[in-house]
Amino acid sequence: MISRRQFVTGTLATFGFGGSLSFLASCASSAPSAAPELFQIVQRFPQVLVPGSVRIPISLANQAGLLGKTSGVELPAELHAKLLNSETGEVVIADMTATKHDTSIDPPYWPFRVDIATIGIYSLVIEGGTQDGAAIQIMDPSTISIPLIGSPLPGFETPTVANPRGVDPVCTRTPEPCPLHDITLSEALKRGKPVAYLVGTPAHCQTGTCAPALNALLSLRDLVGDKITMLHAEIYTDDTATTVAPAVEAFNMTYEPALFIADAKGKLVERFDAIFDAAEITEALKTLGVL
Repeated sequence: MISRRQFVTGTLATFGFGGSLSFLASCASSAPSAAPELFQIVQRFPQVLVPGSVRIPISLANQAGLLGKTSGVELPAELHAKLLNSETGEVVIADMTATKHDTSIDPPYWPFRVDIATIGIYSLVIEGGTQDGAAIQIMDPSTISIPLIGSPLPGFETPTVANPRGVDPVCTRTPEPCPLHDITLSEALKRGKPVAYLVGTPAHCQTGTCAPALNALLSLRDLVGDKITMLHAEIYTDDTATTVAPAVEAFNMTYEPALFIADAKGKLVERFDAIFDAAEITEALKTLGVL
């Protein structure tokens, strides 16, 4: 059985979240002769990455904890990095840029997007940071059980208001449950429309991103109308948050949240892991042609 702590392993390991750290020097200091403050780079992605287009979101922290909008530290609008082969030290990609994302989410994050062709261990080294960087493992797709981009999104009889299938409550969003529990994922995939399927628990998500992710999805629902079918499934069977729900077992998930976006033919075209905001979802829906 997967525990609550296992869900966030590999996303935020420090400060009670799970993940690994490296250091980034701040461009500001208290005096010209003072040593620059060191920012810690916090991984916001699970280790389920495979060759191809890879999304690598990170956040920043210092010794006091994760840095957010009210931390009193000016955070950069962009981060620049290079990708190294950890075994050889070879520079695989020399110039990578990520823009800060903070739409209705705190702390902010920076999602790097890069094409990586070969399985192996890599280091994401931020400009101004130490050379060890943040570790990234690109894995053999045959070892990953969660649905992969480019493959069919599997159907599943997700809990609904009419048939919660042992999940109570069927939605932990407050003060009101979300309206994304009227049909099952299997039924949605038969409609011949794109599908956005969120697995996450607003009330119990340890990474603090499930509720903003759900609210971001709901904010876009009014814009897209019936061009896409949106669904939500909870992580746990009840409010004790000790037993994982069938939705987790169906996709062999080991982290939360995840947003699966499929096209009208049911092919998975995007999978947002661990942290994402309305801006990233909007871009994905634009690419899909529903916005």
